[in-house]
Amino acid sequence: MAFTMEGVVALAPDDASAKAAKNLVSPAKWPLLGADDHAVWGECQGSGSKPYQTQVDLNGPAFRCSCPSRKFPCKHGLALLMIQAQNPQLFQATPPPAWVSEWLGSRADKAQQKEVRQAEKAAAPVDEQAQAKREAQRWQRMETAAQELQRWLCDQVSRGLGSLNAEVLQTWQTMAARMVDAQAPGLGVRIREAAAGIRDGEDWPERTLARLGLMQLACEALQRRASLSPALQAELRAMLGWPHDKAEVLEHGERVDDHWTVLGVVAQDRDDKLTERRVWLHGARSQRRALLWDHAFGGRGFEQSFFAGTGVSATLAFFPGTAGLRAQVVDQAGPPAAPQWPDAGTAHEWDGVARRIAASPWVFSHPVVMHHAVPLLRDGKPYLHADGHLLRLAVGDADLWTLLAATGGHAVHLACEWDGSNLVPMTAWDSAPPQPQAEAPAQTPVWQRSAA
Repeated sequence: MAFTMEGVVALAPDDASAKAAKNLVSPAKWPLLGADDHAVWGECQGSGSKPYQTQVDLNGPAFRCSCPSRKFPCKHGLALLMIQAQNPQLFQATPPPAWVSEWLGSRADKAQQKEVRQAEKAAAPVDEQAQAKREAQRWQRMETAAQELQRWLCDQVSRGLGSLNAEVLQTWQTMAARMVDAQAPGLGVRIREAAAGIRDGEDWPERTLARLGLMQLACEALQRRASLSPALQAELRAMLGWPHDKAEVLEHGERVDDHWTVLGVVAQDRDDKLTERRVWLHGARSQRRALLWDHAFGGRGFEQSFFAGTGVSATLAFFPGTAGLRAQVVDQAGPPAAPQWPDAGTAHEWDGVARRIAASPWVFSHPVVMHHAVPLLRDGKPYLHADGHLLRLAVGDADLWTLLAATGGHAVHLACEWDGSNLVPMTAWDSAPPQPQAEAPAQTPVWQRSAA
Protein backbone atom coordinates (compact mmCIF):
# COMPACT_ATOMS: atom_id res chain seq x y z
CA MET A 1 0.00 0.00 0.00
CA ALA A 2 1.46 3.37 -1.04
CA PHE A 3 0.52 6.36 1.11
CA THR A 4 0.19 10.05 0.34
CA MET A 5 0.69 12.74 2.97
CA GLU A 6 -3.08 13.20 3.12
CA GLY A 7 -3.57 9.48 3.64
CA VAL A 8 -1.07 9.40 6.49
CA VAL A 9 -2.67 12.40 8.21
CA ALA A 10 -6.03 10.61 7.96
CA LEU A 11 -4.57 7.81 10.13
CA ALA A 12 -3.64 10.18 12.95
CA PRO A 13 -5.67 9.76 16.16
CA ASP A 14 -5.83 13.57 16.53
CA ASP A 15 -4.48 16.78 15.04
CA ALA A 16 -1.76 17.04 17.70
CA SER A 17 -0.29 13.68 16.67
CA ALA A 18 -0.25 14.68 13.00
CA LYS A 19 1.48 17.97 13.84
CA ALA A 20 4.05 16.24 16.04
CA ALA A 21 4.75 13.71 13.29
CA LYS A 22 5.47 16.43 10.76
CA ASN A 23 8.21 17.71 13.11
CA LEU A 24 9.95 14.33 12.86
CA VAL A 25 10.19 13.93 9.08
CA SER A 26 13.79 15.15 8.94
CA PRO A 27 15.99 12.27 7.71
CA ALA A 28 18.64 13.34 10.22
CA LYS A 29 16.39 12.10 13.03
CA TRP A 30 16.29 8.60 11.49
CA PRO A 31 19.66 6.80 11.44
CA LEU A 32 17.97 3.70 10.03
CA LEU A 33 15.27 3.52 7.34
CA GLY A 34 14.27 0.33 5.52
CA ALA A 35 11.42 -1.12 3.52
CA ASP A 36 10.26 -4.11 1.53
CA ASP A 37 7.00 -5.12 -0.12
CA HIS A 38 5.35 -5.88 3.23
CA ALA A 39 6.62 -3.34 5.75
CA VAL A 40 8.60 -0.18 6.45
CA TRP A 41 10.75 0.32 9.51
CA GLY A 42 13.12 2.80 11.05
CA GLU A 43 14.94 3.93 14.16
CA CYS A 44 14.12 7.44 15.39
CA GLN A 45 16.52 9.21 17.72
CA GLY A 46 14.63 10.51 20.74
CA SER A 47 15.75 12.14 23.97
CA GLY A 48 17.32 8.93 25.29
CA SER A 49 20.47 7.17 24.22
CA LYS A 50 18.63 4.33 22.49
CA PRO A 51 16.56 5.19 19.40
CA TYR A 52 12.91 4.19 19.17
CA GLN A 53 12.24 1.18 16.93
CA THR A 54 9.27 1.93 14.69
CA GLN A 55 7.64 -0.43 12.20
CA VAL A 56 4.56 -0.50 9.99
CA ASP A 57 2.92 -3.54 8.44
CA LEU A 58 1.61 -2.23 5.12
CA ASN A 59 -1.05 -4.92 4.88
CA GLY A 60 -3.01 -3.28 7.71
CA PRO A 61 -1.62 -0.85 8.04
CA ALA A 62 -0.58 -1.90 11.54
CA PHE A 63 1.88 -0.05 13.74
CA ARG A 64 4.37 -0.89 16.46
CA CYS A 65 6.83 1.37 18.23
CA SER A 66 9.05 1.07 21.31
CA CYS A 67 8.15 4.58 22.49
CA PRO A 68 5.94 4.97 25.61
CA SER A 69 3.12 6.81 23.82
CA ARG A 70 -0.41 5.56 24.42
CA LYS A 71 -1.68 7.00 21.15
CA PHE A 72 -2.18 4.67 18.22
CA PRO A 73 -0.56 5.17 15.85
CA CYS A 74 2.09 7.25 17.61
CA LYS A 75 3.89 10.21 16.06
CA HIS A 76 6.89 8.04 15.11
CA GLY A 77 4.76 5.63 13.08
CA LEU A 78 3.05 8.52 11.31
CA ALA A 79 6.37 10.27 10.65
CA LEU A 80 7.82 7.06 9.18
CA LEU A 81 5.02 6.86 6.62
CA MET A 82 5.30 10.58 5.89
CA ILE A 83 8.97 10.18 5.05
CA GLN A 84 8.18 7.27 2.76
CA ALA A 85 5.45 9.30 1.04
CA GLN A 86 7.80 12.23 0.44
CA ASN A 87 11.21 10.54 -0.01
CA PRO A 88 10.85 6.80 -0.74
CA GLN A 89 14.44 6.72 -2.05
CA LEU A 90 15.73 7.12 1.51
CA PHE A 91 14.54 3.60 2.45
CA GLN A 92 17.03 0.80 1.91
CA ALA A 93 15.61 -2.28 0.18
CA THR A 94 17.22 -4.78 2.56
CA PRO A 95 15.91 -7.77 4.53
CA PRO A 96 14.19 -6.56 7.70
CA PRO A 97 16.07 -6.74 11.00
CA ALA A 98 15.12 -9.37 13.57
CA TRP A 99 12.85 -7.05 15.57
CA VAL A 100 10.78 -6.40 12.44
CA SER A 101 10.63 -9.95 11.08
CA GLU A 102 9.69 -11.33 14.53
CA TRP A 103 6.79 -8.89 14.80
CA LEU A 104 5.57 -9.62 11.27
CA GLY A 105 5.82 -13.33 11.98
CA SER A 106 3.77 -13.00 15.17
CA ARG A 107 1.10 -11.07 13.29
CA ALA A 108 0.95 -13.77 10.62
CA ASP A 109 0.68 -16.46 13.32
CA LYS A 110 -2.17 -14.61 15.05
CA ALA A 111 -4.01 -14.18 11.74
CA GLN A 112 -3.63 -17.89 11.01
CA GLN A 113 -4.85 -18.83 14.49
CA LYS A 114 -7.86 -16.56 14.04
CA GLU A 115 -8.73 -18.29 10.77
CA VAL A 116 -8.43 -21.68 12.48
CA ARG A 117 -10.71 -20.60 15.32
CA GLN A 118 -13.27 -19.25 12.86
CA ALA A 119 -13.14 -22.48 10.86
CA GLU A 120 -13.55 -24.56 14.02
CA LYS A 121 -16.47 -22.41 15.12
CA ALA A 122 -18.12 -22.77 11.72
CA ALA A 123 -17.60 -26.53 11.75
CA ALA A 124 -18.85 -26.99 15.31
CA PRO A 125 -22.41 -28.30 15.59
CA VAL A 126 -24.97 -25.69 16.57
CA ASP A 127 -27.58 -26.51 19.17
CA GLU A 128 -30.40 -24.78 17.31
CA GLN A 129 -32.91 -25.51 20.05
CA ALA A 130 -30.75 -23.91 22.75
CA GLN A 131 -29.96 -20.96 20.48
CA ALA A 132 -33.65 -20.37 19.76
CA LYS A 133 -34.40 -20.54 23.48
CA ARG A 134 -31.76 -17.90 24.28
CA GLU A 135 -33.07 -15.60 21.56
CA ALA A 136 -36.65 -16.00 22.77
CA GLN A 137 -35.57 -15.13 26.32
CA ARG A 138 -33.84 -11.97 25.14
CA TRP A 139 -36.84 -10.86 23.09
CA GLN A 140 -39.01 -11.40 26.15
CA ARG A 141 -36.72 -9.30 28.36
CA MET A 142 -36.75 -6.49 25.81
CA GLU A 143 -40.54 -6.61 25.45
CA THR A 144 -40.94 -6.34 29.23
CA ALA A 145 -38.52 -3.40 29.27
CA ALA A 146 -40.44 -1.76 26.43
CA GLN A 147 -43.66 -1.90 28.45
CA GLU A 148 -41.91 -0.11 31.30
CA LEU A 149 -40.46 2.42 28.87
CA GLN A 150 -43.90 3.16 27.42
CA ARG A 151 -45.28 4.00 30.86
CA TRP A 152 -42.28 6.23 31.49
CA LEU A 153 -42.72 8.01 28.14
CA CYS A 154 -46.36 8.73 28.97
CA ASP A 155 -45.28 10.22 32.29
CA GLN A 156 -42.77 12.55 30.59
CA VAL A 157 -45.30 13.81 28.04
CA SER A 158 -48.01 14.23 30.69
CA ARG A 159 -45.63 16.22 32.89
CA GLY A 160 -44.62 18.44 29.97
CA LEU A 161 -41.20 19.29 28.58
CA GLY A 162 -41.26 22.66 30.32
CA SER A 163 -40.98 20.97 33.71
CA LEU A 164 -37.71 19.22 32.91
CA ASN A 165 -34.92 20.16 35.30
CA ALA A 166 -31.67 18.61 36.47
CA GLU A 167 -33.42 16.42 39.03
CA VAL A 168 -35.92 15.06 36.50
CA LEU A 169 -33.23 14.51 33.87
CA GLN A 170 -31.38 12.33 36.34
CA THR A 171 -34.30 9.91 36.16
CA TRP A 172 -33.74 9.79 32.40
CA GLN A 173 -30.25 8.44 33.04
CA THR A 174 -31.70 5.88 35.44
CA MET A 175 -34.20 4.72 32.82
CA ALA A 176 -31.41 4.47 30.24
CA ALA A 177 -29.45 2.22 32.59
CA ARG A 178 -32.54 0.03 33.07
CA MET A 179 -32.76 -0.47 29.30
CA VAL A 180 -29.12 -1.58 29.23
CA ASP A 181 -29.79 -4.05 32.05
CA ALA A 182 -32.72 -5.43 30.01
CA GLN A 183 -30.36 -6.13 27.08
CA ALA A 184 -31.77 -3.26 25.00
CA PRO A 185 -28.77 -0.89 25.06
CA GLY A 186 -29.97 0.87 21.90
CA LEU A 187 -32.96 2.26 23.77
CA GLY A 188 -30.62 3.45 26.51
CA VAL A 189 -28.55 5.32 23.93
CA ARG A 190 -31.70 7.00 22.53
CA ILE A 191 -32.78 8.13 26.00
CA ARG A 192 -29.36 9.63 26.71
CA GLU A 193 -29.30 11.40 23.33
CA ALA A 194 -32.74 12.87 24.01
CA ALA A 195 -31.60 14.06 27.45
CA ALA A 196 -28.47 15.67 25.95
CA GLY A 197 -30.64 17.63 23.50
CA ILE A 198 -32.81 19.27 26.17
CA ARG A 199 -32.63 23.08 25.78
CA ASP A 200 -29.98 22.74 23.07
CA GLY A 201 -31.03 25.09 20.26
CA GLU A 202 -34.27 26.88 19.53
CA ASP A 203 -36.06 23.81 18.16
CA TRP A 204 -35.16 21.46 21.02
CA PRO A 205 -38.82 20.70 21.99
CA GLU A 206 -39.59 19.50 18.47
CA ARG A 207 -36.45 17.36 18.31
CA THR A 208 -37.08 15.93 21.78
CA LEU A 209 -40.65 14.94 20.94
CA ALA A 210 -39.46 13.32 17.71
CA ARG A 211 -36.91 11.26 19.64
CA LEU A 212 -39.48 10.21 22.23
CA GLY A 213 -41.88 9.34 19.43
CA LEU A 214 -39.37 7.02 17.77
CA MET A 215 -38.85 5.24 21.08
CA GLN A 216 -42.63 4.83 21.44
CA LEU A 217 -42.72 3.43 17.90
CA ALA A 218 -40.02 0.92 18.80
CA CYS A 219 -42.02 -0.20 21.84
CA GLU A 220 -45.11 -0.73 19.69
CA ALA A 221 -43.05 -2.63 17.10
CA LEU A 222 -41.78 -4.97 19.80
CA GLN A 223 -45.35 -5.79 20.82
CA ARG A 224 -46.25 -6.87 17.28
CA ARG A 225 -42.85 -8.10 16.21
CA ALA A 226 -44.25 -11.32 14.72
CA SER A 227 -46.19 -9.34 12.11
CA LEU A 228 -43.12 -7.45 10.85
CA SER A 229 -41.16 -8.54 7.81
CA PRO A 230 -37.78 -10.23 8.46
CA ALA A 231 -35.97 -7.17 7.07
CA LEU A 232 -37.85 -4.78 9.36
CA GLN A 233 -37.28 -7.11 12.31
CA ALA A 234 -33.57 -6.88 11.54
CA GLU A 235 -33.76 -3.05 11.59
CA LEU A 236 -35.64 -3.14 14.90
CA ARG A 237 -33.09 -5.52 16.37
CA ALA A 238 -30.22 -3.24 15.34
CA MET A 239 -32.02 -0.19 16.77
CA LEU A 240 -32.43 -2.02 20.11
CA GLY A 241 -28.69 -2.62 20.22
CA TRP A 242 -28.69 -6.36 19.51
CA PRO A 243 -25.88 -6.76 16.96
CA HIS A 244 -25.91 -9.36 14.23
CA ASP A 245 -23.12 -11.90 14.32
CA LYS A 246 -20.47 -10.88 11.81
CA ALA A 247 -19.56 -14.46 11.03
CA GLU A 248 -23.18 -15.15 10.05
CA VAL A 249 -23.21 -12.04 7.86
CA LEU A 250 -20.04 -13.21 6.11
CA GLU A 251 -21.61 -16.60 5.49
CA HIS A 252 -25.20 -15.68 4.64
CA GLY A 253 -25.22 -11.95 3.83
CA GLU A 254 -25.80 -10.62 0.32
CA ARG A 255 -22.45 -10.25 -1.44
CA VAL A 256 -21.60 -7.47 -3.87
CA ASP A 257 -18.30 -7.36 -5.76
CA ASP A 258 -17.57 -3.88 -7.04
CA HIS A 259 -15.15 -0.99 -7.37
CA TRP A 260 -15.98 1.10 -4.31
CA THR A 261 -15.19 4.78 -3.93
CA VAL A 262 -14.66 6.02 -0.37
CA LEU A 263 -17.08 8.94 -0.12
CA GLY A 264 -16.06 9.86 3.41
CA VAL A 265 -14.68 8.69 6.74
CA VAL A 266 -16.10 9.93 10.05
CA ALA A 267 -14.41 9.02 13.34
CA GLN A 268 -15.93 10.04 16.68
CA ASP A 269 -14.86 9.43 20.27
CA ARG A 270 -17.83 7.97 22.13
CA ASP A 271 -16.02 7.93 25.47
CA ASP A 272 -12.45 7.86 26.77
CA LYS A 273 -11.81 4.36 25.47
CA LEU A 274 -14.13 3.89 22.48
CA THR A 275 -13.77 5.33 18.98
CA GLU A 276 -16.51 4.85 16.39
CA ARG A 277 -15.70 4.99 12.67
CA ARG A 278 -18.15 5.20 9.78
CA VAL A 279 -16.83 4.65 6.25
CA TRP A 280 -19.26 5.43 3.42
CA LEU A 281 -18.72 3.73 0.05
CA HIS A 282 -20.25 4.02 -3.41
CA GLY A 283 -20.22 1.11 -5.87
CA ALA A 284 -19.39 2.06 -9.47
CA ARG A 285 -21.17 -0.88 -11.12
CA SER A 286 -23.93 -1.64 -8.63
CA GLN A 287 -24.60 2.06 -7.78
CA ARG A 288 -25.09 0.89 -4.20
CA ARG A 289 -24.08 2.73 -1.06
CA ALA A 290 -22.44 0.88 1.81
CA LEU A 291 -21.57 1.69 5.41
CA LEU A 292 -18.62 0.07 7.16
CA TRP A 293 -19.25 0.68 10.86
CA ASP A 294 -16.41 -0.23 13.22
CA HIS A 295 -15.27 0.46 16.77
CA ALA A 296 -11.78 0.60 18.28
CA PHE A 297 -11.17 0.25 21.99
CA GLY A 298 -8.42 1.60 24.19
CA GLY A 299 -6.73 3.70 21.53
CA ARG A 300 -6.13 0.71 19.27
CA GLY A 301 -6.26 1.17 15.53
CA PHE A 302 -8.76 -0.30 13.10
CA GLU A 303 -8.03 -3.52 11.26
CA GLN A 304 -8.52 -1.89 7.85
CA SER A 305 -7.70 1.62 6.68
CA PHE A 306 -9.80 3.66 4.26
CA PHE A 307 -9.05 7.10 2.82
CA ALA A 308 -11.65 9.48 1.46
CA GLY A 309 -11.28 10.05 -2.25
CA THR A 310 -9.73 6.67 -3.05
CA GLY A 311 -11.19 3.62 -4.77
CA VAL A 312 -10.86 -0.01 -3.82
CA SER A 313 -11.94 -3.25 -5.47
CA ALA A 314 -13.60 -5.41 -2.83
CA THR A 315 -16.40 -7.84 -2.09
CA LEU A 316 -18.79 -6.73 0.64
CA ALA A 317 -21.29 -8.79 2.62
CA PHE A 318 -24.38 -6.80 3.62
CA PHE A 319 -26.18 -7.04 6.94
CA PRO A 320 -29.91 -7.88 6.90
CA GLY A 321 -32.35 -4.97 6.99
CA THR A 322 -34.52 -2.71 4.90
CA ALA A 323 -31.87 -0.03 4.34
CA GLY A 324 -29.28 -2.31 2.75
CA LEU A 325 -26.48 0.00 3.88
CA ARG A 326 -24.36 -1.65 6.53
CA ALA A 327 -21.77 -4.12 5.25
CA GLN A 328 -18.40 -5.62 6.02
CA VAL A 329 -15.45 -6.46 3.80
CA VAL A 330 -15.16 -10.08 2.70
CA ASP A 331 -11.98 -9.60 0.69
CA GLN A 332 -10.10 -6.74 -0.89
CA ALA A 333 -8.19 -6.92 -4.16
CA GLY A 334 -5.21 -4.64 -4.48
CA PRO A 335 -4.24 -1.29 -2.97
CA PRO A 336 -6.31 1.93 -3.13
CA ALA A 337 -6.94 3.07 -6.71
CA ALA A 338 -8.58 5.98 -8.54
CA PRO A 339 -12.10 6.93 -7.37
CA GLN A 340 -15.19 6.79 -9.57
CA TRP A 341 -17.44 9.48 -8.16
CA PRO A 342 -21.26 9.16 -8.33
CA ASP A 343 -23.02 11.51 -10.74
CA ALA A 344 -26.70 10.49 -10.67
CA GLY A 345 -27.89 13.92 -9.48
CA THR A 346 -29.17 15.40 -6.21
CA ALA A 347 -32.82 14.44 -6.84
CA HIS A 348 -31.78 10.81 -7.10
CA GLU A 349 -29.98 11.12 -3.77
CA TRP A 350 -33.09 12.34 -1.95
CA ASP A 351 -35.17 9.61 -3.58
CA GLY A 352 -32.87 7.07 -1.95
CA VAL A 353 -33.25 8.74 1.45
CA ALA A 354 -37.04 8.79 1.07
CA ARG A 355 -37.15 5.08 0.19
CA ARG A 356 -35.06 4.12 3.19
CA ILE A 357 -37.12 6.23 5.60
CA ALA A 358 -40.38 4.86 4.18
CA ALA A 359 -39.11 1.31 4.69
CA SER A 360 -37.89 1.86 8.25
CA PRO A 361 -38.04 4.78 10.71
CA TRP A 362 -34.90 3.57 12.50
CA VAL A 363 -32.30 4.39 9.88
CA PHE A 364 -30.75 7.44 11.49
CA SER A 365 -27.93 8.27 9.07
CA HIS A 366 -28.04 8.45 5.28
CA PRO A 367 -25.28 9.00 2.70
CA VAL A 368 -26.09 11.93 0.41
CA VAL A 369 -24.02 13.39 -2.43
CA MET A 370 -24.99 17.00 -3.10
CA HIS A 371 -24.15 17.95 -6.67
CA HIS A 372 -23.14 21.47 -7.75
CA ALA A 373 -23.65 22.87 -4.23
CA VAL A 374 -22.12 25.96 -2.64
CA PRO A 375 -21.12 26.05 1.07
CA LEU A 376 -21.81 29.48 2.56
CA LEU A 377 -22.55 31.45 5.72
CA ARG A 378 -25.96 32.98 6.36
CA ASP A 379 -26.46 35.01 9.54
CA GLY A 380 -23.26 33.53 10.88
CA LYS A 381 -24.45 29.93 10.42
CA PRO A 382 -23.17 27.40 7.86
CA TYR A 383 -25.48 26.27 5.06
CA LEU A 384 -25.29 24.46 1.75
CA HIS A 385 -27.02 26.03 -1.24
CA ALA A 386 -28.18 23.30 -3.61
CA ASP A 387 -31.03 23.14 -6.14
CA GLY A 388 -32.44 26.43 -4.88
CA HIS A 389 -32.60 25.28 -1.25
CA LEU A 390 -30.60 26.13 1.87
CA LEU A 391 -29.71 23.12 4.03
CA ARG A 392 -28.03 23.40 7.40
CA LEU A 393 -24.49 22.11 7.75
CA ALA A 394 -23.31 20.53 11.00
CA VAL A 395 -19.57 21.18 10.90
CA GLY A 396 -16.93 22.36 13.37
CA ASP A 397 -15.34 25.79 13.02
CA ALA A 398 -11.95 24.52 11.84
CA ASP A 399 -13.44 22.29 9.16
CA LEU A 400 -15.95 24.99 8.17
CA TRP A 401 -13.38 27.65 7.40
CA THR A 402 -11.16 25.16 5.58
CA LEU A 403 -14.16 24.09 3.48
CA LEU A 404 -15.11 27.69 2.68
CA ALA A 405 -11.51 28.51 1.74
CA ALA A 406 -11.14 25.39 -0.44
CA THR A 407 -14.38 25.98 -2.35
CA GLY A 408 -14.06 29.77 -2.57
CA GLY A 409 -17.75 30.32 -3.24
CA HIS A 410 -17.73 27.93 -6.22
CA ALA A 411 -20.04 24.96 -6.70
CA VAL A 412 -18.62 21.56 -5.76
CA HIS A 413 -19.88 18.06 -5.17
CA LEU A 414 -20.15 17.29 -1.47
CA ALA A 415 -20.55 13.88 0.18
CA CYS A 416 -22.46 14.20 3.45
CA GLU A 417 -24.27 12.30 6.16
CA TRP A 418 -27.93 13.33 6.54
CA ASP A 419 -29.38 12.89 10.07
CA GLY A 420 -32.87 14.14 9.26
CA SER A 421 -32.14 17.77 10.12
CA ASN A 422 -28.55 18.58 9.15
CA LEU A 423 -25.93 17.64 6.62
CA VAL A 424 -22.59 16.55 8.05
CA PRO A 425 -20.02 17.21 5.29
CA MET A 426 -17.31 14.58 4.73
CA THR A 427 -15.61 15.17 1.37
CA ALA A 428 -15.81 17.78 -1.40
CA TRP A 429 -14.53 17.46 -4.97
CA ASP A 430 -14.70 19.38 -8.24
CA SER A 431 -16.68 18.25 -11.27
CA ALA A 432 -15.16 15.11 -12.77
CA PRO A 433 -16.11 12.55 -15.42
CA PRO A 434 -17.98 9.51 -14.06
CA GLN A 435 -15.17 7.21 -15.21
CA PRO A 436 -11.52 8.24 -14.68
CA GLN A 437 -9.63 8.63 -17.95
CA ALA A 438 -6.38 6.75 -18.41
CA GLU A 439 -4.62 9.79 -19.86
CA ALA A 440 -5.85 12.15 -17.11
CA PRO A 441 -4.82 12.25 -13.44
CA ALA A 442 -7.30 10.83 -10.94
CA GLN A 443 -9.72 13.35 -9.49
CA THR A 444 -8.84 14.11 -5.86
CA PRO A 445 -10.93 15.82 -3.18
CA VAL A 446 -10.55 19.55 -2.67
CA TRP A 447 -11.57 19.18 0.99
CA GLN A 448 -11.85 16.37 3.53
CA ARG A 449 -13.17 16.31 7.06
CA SER A 450 -10.33 16.38 9.61
CA ALA A 451 -9.29 13.17 11.33
CA ALA A 452 -10.34 14.25 14.86
